Order: sequence, then C-alpha cells, then structure tokens
Amino acid sequence: MNKRKIRSKMIISYILAAFLSFTSYSCSDSDKDPGGNEPVTGTQVKTKYNKTKVLRNPLTGWVMYASGTGDESYWDTEFWVTDIAQTVKVIDYASACYIRTSWANMNPQDGVYAWRDTSTKVGKMIEGARKRGLPIAFRIVVDGRDQRQNTPQFVFDAGAKYYLADASYPDRITPYPQDPVFQQYYEKFIKALAEDFNDPDRTAFIDAYGLGKWGEAHNVIYESVGEKVTDNTEKLKAEVFDWVTDLYSKTFTKVPLVINYHRVVGHPASWASSAVESSSTLLAKAISKGYSLRQDAFGMTDYYQTWEKNFAKSWNYKVPIIMEGGWITGGTHRYWTDSSKKYREGHPEDVRLGEYETSREAHVNMMDFRVGYETETWFTTSFSLVQNFVSEGGYRLYPDQLYLPENVNSGQEVNINHRWRNMGWGYFPNNIKQWNYKYKVAFALLDSNNKAKGIFIDDKCEPSDWLKDNPKTYDFKTKVNVPAGKYTWAVAIVDTEKENAPAIKLAVNDETTAEGWVKLLDVQVK
Repeated sequence: MNKRKIRSKMIISYILAAFLSFTSYSCSDSDKDPGGNEPVTGTQVKTKYNKTKVLRNPLTGWVMYASGTGDESYWDTEFWVTDIAQTVKVIDYASACYIRTSWANMNPQDGVYAWRDTSTKVGKMIEGARKRGLPIAFRIVVDGRDQRQNTPQFVFDAGAKYYLADASYPDRITPYPQDPVFQQYYEKFIKALAEDFNDPDRTAFIDAYGLGKWGEAHNVIYESVGEKVTDNTEKLKAEVFDWVTDLYSKTFTKVPLVINYHRVVGHPASWASSAVESSSTLLAKAISKGYSLRQDAFGMTDYYQTWEKNFAKSWNYKVPIIMEGGWITGGTHRYWTDSSKKYREGHPEDVRLGEYETSREAHVNMMDFRVGYETETWFTTSFSLVQNFVSEGGYRLYPDQLYLPENVNSGQEVNINHRWRNMGWGYFPNNIKQWNYKYKVAFALLDSNNKAKGIFIDDKCEPSDWLKDNPKTYDFKTKVNVPAGKYTWAVAIVDTEKENAPAIKLAVNDETTAEGWVKLLDVQVK
C-alpha cells in the first residue's frame, strides 16, 4: 500500500474517531465523571452561570442574627461599603435569621409562649423576619451562670433542683438537666415550640441541645461539685444527651437540627487540651438521629484546634456544617492574643479573614452576621469576603450543559442528557434525615403562559452528590405524555413534598418563570 493511501486511511480514521467521540460524549470537561451511557442526541443547551447573585436557599449562605430589641428598624440596617462605593442592607445578603435567647424569654409563665404574641420583643423579631421572607433558626439557653436566670422561675417554683456557682449572684441559677421536674417542663416547652416551628418554610434549623454555658454543649453542670468529674459524670452525661437529642429529633421531624462539635461535648469542663473519649461517640449518636453540625469558635485558634478540624473533615459532605465566629472584636475579647499570631490589635479584618479561611477548610454551608460591630466589620472592612462566600461558599448549583429534543411525538420516550455543577465548597444536604431526598431534578414542558403541562422527575439524579470540581452527568429517559402543541423545555430542582414545585434557586442568568422553572429550549410535540 502506498504512502498516499496509508495517509488517507489515517485521516479517515481520525475523522471517524472524532465524530464518534462527539456523538457519544456525555461526561464532564475534565473526564472525572463518565456520565450517561446513552449516545448524546438532541440539541445542546448551555446555561449562563451567575456567580454573584445572592441565592436564598435552605441551609446555605449568610445567617443574620436577630436583635434582642424587636425594633422594626433593625431590618433596615445598612452600611457604606467602600469597595463598591454604595450603601447595602445586611438583610439583602442573608438566607436565615438566628435567634439565640433564653427559655425564660420564650416561656415566661407556664403555658405562655412569647413568640405567639407579636407585641413581645421576640414575637416582633420573629414576625419581622417572616414578613421579609427570612426563615428563623433558634437556640434556647437554660444555663444562667454567665448571664442571668435563663430558665423560667415557675420551673424552680415547681421544685426543679439547681446549681448556684456564686452566692453573690443569687439569680444566676442553673438547673440540673437530669432533674425530672426540669425535664417535664422543658419537654412541654419544646413540644409547644415544635407545634409552630416544625415547618421548613418557617424555620431554617434548630440549634437543638442548648445545655451548658451559652448553650454551646460544654461546661454542663450535673452535680453540686460543679466542673469536677465524678464517678457519675459519664452516666449522667449519656443519659441527658440521649434525653435531649431524643426530644428534639422526635418533635422537630421536618426541620434540620444542629449540635456543637468540640472535644468536651456534654462535659462539666469548659475546655480540655485533649478530647474527652465520649465526645465523638455522643456526636455520632446525635448525627444518627438526624443532627447536623455547628461550631461557635471559628477563628479562635486555641479552641478550634486539630480535633475539631479533623472531626469536621470526617463528616464533610455527609452532613452540613454551620459556623459562628468565636472572637468578639467589638471590645469584649482580646483577639490579638490568639496563638496564631495573625490578628493585630485594632484590625478586626484579620479576624474576619481567619474565620473565612477556617470556614473554607471545614467546607461550611453557612456563615454568621452576628449583631453589632461584628456584622459591621464584615461590610466595612471585609466586604470582599462577604462576596466571596456568596460565590464560593455553601452550595451553588446549576446545569451547565443539556441535550434536549426539539421535536417529539406525544407518548414517545425521549432521552435527556444533563450535566450539573456545584460551584460552592459545601454541599446540598438533600440526604439529611429531615429532608429524606425530597429535592429532585425535574424537567417540565411549559405552555405559552409558562405553566407546566408536564413534569418529569429524574429519580436517579441525586443533588447531594454534586461537589465542587466534580460535575455529574445523567441520561434521563421519560415518556412525553402531553397534547400536541408548542412548548418550552424547562428545568428546576423541585420539592416532591410540595407537588413538585420548584424549590431551589439555580445559579443561572437564563430566563426563569415566576414559579422558578429555568427555560431552556422550544419544542414541538406532535
């Protein structure tokens, strides 16, 4: 065979290989995900990614902390941002509102619940968030040692036993959490709270432990010896832990629950150089009941150490993590003494950066706008980090490439090839117990009024699998059973518990209907 014929055969083989590659390619650009096995057919659609818009989706984004005053003007809090030379509202960047308050504030008298009265401070705050479309999150504190009496007086009047750390402050009493009278009234309170807030439309999450100093699950006092460990400590700790996590998990069945992860969970000590052996076991037990994770000492090097970092890493992409910064830079804490040596006195932006970097390492889904100076510094000294978290933190989902048919016969089976990306460092926690995989990718055929006349759910496509830099591709076979006519293909992540209504905002600039369907391609059904 002469060289010209050999060269011709080689050229033909290259062209054929390229053609076959084009027609069967259905994996990610990086070839990390082999994707579907069906030959790709139909018209290619590429959506336009939006990297900056604040997407108010569940369990992702910034958490705006509630003011204790209930003042309506709080929701108008704004700051001048030098980086963009304009004033912005804090609420415009928030996905949820966090209320950390006492049991006494919420339940001042037996059977009286302050959140049901919009004239109370807490009632005003909850109503203000509702009117603005922000779901609420709660932590209820019962320990009174560092603040004031956080458990209602009627509980002690009924005979609940308590611990008094300092006789100079007789009102700073803390109930023993294993006491049956305390548990009786606390259960009644939590069940009443769940009657109104076991609702994912109304509630973002519940910080569902609440014992110990500031409700952070450390320094929990069980006996008159205070912080000392006795032969009864581990027994009491385990019994109380089971009781409180059972209570929350059985009453809040539809709303995400979180618990603080650290080395002294439920322990009388406030801190320890090494982890208490039972901490991992207790936390794993809570997670098995449907708990996710939270930590209140991000950026505090001496508190958020190797154990906490490794624990977070071991649960990444299995449950979401919510952070709170530990240092208060507005005058309470000497944050410049942090052992990292990264924080300069008078430079809160150093602390904000430390919190952000630790959050990125832990792959957190949510970060905090605490009230007052802490929130102010995020906007006045560290706004670029606020923007970065919007673009890079939590989860940020979109389908970057789809293949759809433009002509279909009614009743015909079609194949839709679709590829999804998560541009955030966190993940979409569709797998948590309270959600139970209720969110699904769905395609719709929209009529000329943008109403869905046919909805087709891809049950094999799982959004909790989508991680940054690891796109996922799917082949979806479905029958198109709609009357003949002109339609538009559209896509959404829907809530299957709400009649398949679009539920998760996608990070795209493409035309989106009022209901939340992202429009993709016109189609003729014959």
